[in-house]
Parts: sequence; C-alpha cells; structure tokens
Amino acid sequence: MGRSVDPALFRETLGHYPTGVAVVTAVAEDGRPAGMVVGTFSSVSLDPPMVAFYPATGSRSFRQLRTAQAFCVNVLASDQEPLCRQFATGGASKFEDVHWRPGPLGSPILEGAVSWVECTFHDIREAGDHFIVLGLVQELAVERSTLPLLFFQGGYGRFSPGSFMTTPDPDLIQAAQVAETIRSQIENLSSELAVNCGVLTRIRGDAVQVLAANRGSVAEPFPLGHRQPIIPPLGAVFLVNSTGREVEDWLRRGPDDDRERRELYLARLDKVRELGYSLLAAEPRLLQRQQAALSAFEMTDRLPRHEREVQQATSELAELFCPDLLPGELYDLASIVAPVPTEAGLSPMAIRLTGMPASASAEQIEAWVRRLKEVATAAGMAMSGARA
Repeated sequence: MGRSVDPALFRETLGHYPTGVAVVTAVAEDGRPAGMVVGTFSSVSLDPPMVAFYPATGSRSFRQLRTAQAFCVNVLASDQEPLCRQFATGGASKFEDVHWRPGPLGSPILEGAVSWVECTFHDIREAGDHFIVLGLVQELAVERSTLPLLFFQGGYGRFSPGSFMTTPDPDLIQAAQVAETIRSQIENLSSELAVNCGVLTRIRGDAVQVLAANRGSVAEPFPLGHRQPIIPPLGAVFLVNSTGREVEDWLRRGPDDDRERRELYLARLDKVRELGYSLLAAEPRLLQRQQAALSAFEMTDRLPRHEREVQQATSELAELFCPDLLPGELYDLASIVAPVPTEAGLSPMAIRLTGMPASASAEQIEAWVRRLKEVATAAGMAMSGARA
C-alpha cells in the first residue's frame, strides 16, 4: 500500500504536464447522442490498432456512453474551447447547436475537430477511481491540420511549437539599421554584375534578408524580410568562426543525425571555411520543393510535421552545396554567399547573390566571387565605422 498523497498536490504536480483535449462521442442505446470531455486519451497499440481513455468511475456521461456499440474520439482544435466547455457541462444540452455527422459506425464526428478515431469497445477495466477504456480502432481521419487544444495548469491553451521563424526583435532591428549603411555598395554590386544582391543576418536559427537590390534579369525568389531556416547544409557561412557548440546545434537542426550525414555537413562546412564563401547549384525540382515546404510552414500554424518537411527538403540540397568548379565546365547557380566580417556585438551578416545567368563558366563564377568578397570586406569596414 502506497503512502498517502495530498490530492491537491497530486493535481498540481500532474497539471504541469500538458494533455490534449478530446470529446468522446457515441449514440447511446436510447438513440440519443452522448458525449464527454477527456484529457487522458492515448494510443496503446499499432497491431492491432488500439487507443484508450480514462473516465471517472462516477461519470454519468460515461455510464451513458458505454451503452453504445461504438464510440468516437474527437481531438479538439485550439479554437474549440467554447465547444469543450459546452461538453464539459452536465445535462442534455451538450449537442445543442453542435454540428456533427455520423461516422462509419454511427458515432458523432464533431465539425471542426482536428481528427477523429472511431472504435468499438475492446475492454473496460477499473483502476482506482477511474476506468481504463480500451478501444479497437475501426476508422480514423485527420479533418484539418491545425493546432490542438491543450489543458495545462488548470487552463486551456494552444501548442506553440519551437519555430524556425523568429519575430522582429532588437537584434533584427539593429541589423537592418547597420545594413542601411552599405546600401549604396549593395546596389552598385547588383548593377555591376547584373544580379540580385541581398544582405542576410543571422538571428538565432534564421537567416533573415534585411536589405535587397534586385538588378538581375531573373526574378528575386527571396523578398525583403524573408526568413530562411539555418538547416544543414545552408547557413554554413555564418559558422565560419563559430564554436564547436554552435556547430553541434547547427548539425542537430538537420532531419538526420546519423554519422554519414554529419560527416557530409561537416565536410561542406570545412569547404566553406577554406573558400570563404558558399555556392548552391541550381536544381529546379529540389529548390522548388524546399521553397514549397518553407511556404507551407510559414503560412500555416507551423506544425511540427511542416517543420520536418522543411528540414528534409533543405537537407536534400546537400549534394548541390559547394560543388567543385572545374575549368571548362558550365554551371547553373542558385546563389553565392560570402560572410561579412563584423565586430563583436553585431549579429553575423553575409551578402548573397542570386539571379545569375545560366550556364556560367567556372572562370565567370570565380570573377563574381572575387568581386563579392571585395564588397563583403569593404562592407564590414563600413559597418564598423558607422558604429564607431
């Protein structure tokens, strides 16, 4: 027999662990829809597919639910708190003005839910003052890919995943102001080379474009303010003088943490350190996939699955990153990036060229690189002078 535990302390302690919120629905044996809110729903088994929820033994709602032949777990969205509160109340008005449709087994599927899982009862076991209800999954679907409603520390809320995207902050504002001091150099470089030219700054895990001059013949794919997640192999120019810990953090942002991929990314970083710049070859299919994944991530609730898609699509650019330039060969490039030497206290910065003409020779690319590095060095001196 365990020692006595204060119920209030038990609830407070476990309340620091967030739980998803779902509504279990069914059509009871009297033919009326029934439903109850549960914050303790989980998957149990893949083979066979089983889930579980844990109603209180004294729950009148569950007494009604268990008379049904099947039930449906509706995972609520973050904007469905009013619906949650309606189902959390007692009485017969739970389904008043609630839009729903019958599932394949007849259980109510609530409109606007994130997803639903319809089950038959597999087993019901008593565990203390709750039941463990095991359901054998029969049908399931995702209705809308959005953030779920959570219950945390006695209140309802929404999940805010750690994001590649950062909101404007003092570092970003300072970087934009400093970049303005070299606007003329950037515009001149863009005109001279007939390419698009932008200034990037690293704000934690993002490369943010804070200045742009678009004199190239090819449309600029990155608008001012565009945020590019720094995922291997991209962002290597910001790590030229970084510590081992910063490099390790960069490596962990990739989708694969196996030894082979880490060695590939480190080899690419070493090459950037040796050359003092990075190249990204143009392969339309992979670049379009990466941009599509990033756009989806930016335009949605930035769910973890969208984050994983960005990671995967970006990592696939590794084979295009820093190709060897061979005399006599022609190359299509997506970008050339060179770091700007900046003093301590200023966010790392770089200058990026895009919109280069196709089929450029190795000699032409080397000429672009030399000019870019000259401007980057001069820009670093100008920035330091502007802050003095």
